[in-house]
Amino acid sequence: MASTEGSAAARDVTVQPLARLDTPALAMLESLVADSGWNQVAADWELFHAAGSIHVVRDASGAIVASGAVLPMNEPAPGASGVSWISMILVHSSQRGQGLGRAVFAHCLQKVRDSGRIAMLDATPAGEALYRQFGFEPLWRLARWRREPRAAIAPALVQDVASITAIVDLDRQAQGFERPHVLAHLLGRPSSRCVRSADALALVRAGRTAHHVGPLLASSEAAGASLFTHVSDAIDGALLADVPDERPAMRAALHAAGFQPQRGFARMALVGPGQALPPGQPAFLHAVAGPEFA
Repeated sequence: MASTEGSAAARDVTVQPLARLDTPALAMLESLVADSGWNQVAADWELFHAAGSIHVVRDASGAIVASGAVLPMNEPAPGASGVSWISMILVHSSQRGQGLGRAVFAHCLQKVRDSGRIAMLDATPAGEALYRQFGFEPLWRLARWRREPRAAIAPALVQDVASITAIVDLDRQAQGFERPHVLAHLLGRPSSRCVRSADALALVRAGRTAHHVGPLLASSEAAGASLFTHVSDAIDGALLADVPDERPAMRAALHAAGFQPQRGFARMALVGPGQALPPGQPAFLHAVAGPEFA
């Protein structure tokens, strides 16, 4: 999740839901991503708009200069609390320091609160300080790793067409909540692949600047690291993975494949009165789908 301003300037900020994701709006949102150096593509915004909501701040000319997204996960099981993911808190570099990020985040958080769900997100260190002010608490930590472009040293990945049901089920066990709409959308893209070994599953998709590996789910870290190495060897170009910190075998595989850590994240949640985090088994999770998707 992108960092946001720590203090707001003395100005009113109007945050509005994006009613239509038309060509001009999509171009402005993609420009925000490029300005921030992030990896999202047009299909990511399409997913947020179709399955959740996008919220924006516009300047006097009507240009989108700040954004946020809310992505509800599937309805919870009886007795459990629902979850909505907040992400894409982006502010154009020319508009930073004016409180736009704080305003759009507060707007997104209110939308989650109004729905009665638990708000969750992955925060950069700068963002974590802000989100703590709203009552968020860290659950665990992860880091983004990047490998610079190189030629593949293994055959191209083969799509496992039967794996969507398996990856949805294992993802639910790991996260504690279900998101088949998100995973199906990611997997349904022409460049995406779901790769499977005996004890591990990984989803690989193209991004703006690099392919992204995640979620990577496995019954053991050794199985996850082995599948990750297989995927990494088969991908041309740059590659990203967001990996929980407590994964020494994954770190060894990352270093061996030429990855370097870029930045840390904290997985955070705001649990309200009468709410409870859905129980998951994060030990199954060896790389996440990305800070924008959980």
